[in-house]
Amino acid sequence: MKIDQEKMTVEINLMENATYYVVDGVPKKVDDLPTSFGSQTIAWQQGKPVGFDIHYTSRKR
Repeated sequence: MKIDQEKMTVEINLMENATYYVVDGVPKKVDDLPTSFGSQTIAWQQGKPVGFDIHYTSRKR
């Protein structure tokens, strides 16, 4: 991720599967799931994201 503070722009790699949220103009990347089965939930308070939860399931084959 490349940030240009003067122009207030951010360059991200679109080839990377990722989830981002922005707090006060600063992008934050949500942690990846440890396995390929799960969900990411972003918690909001007073119109701003305040954190996230990650839930995942391990599957045996």
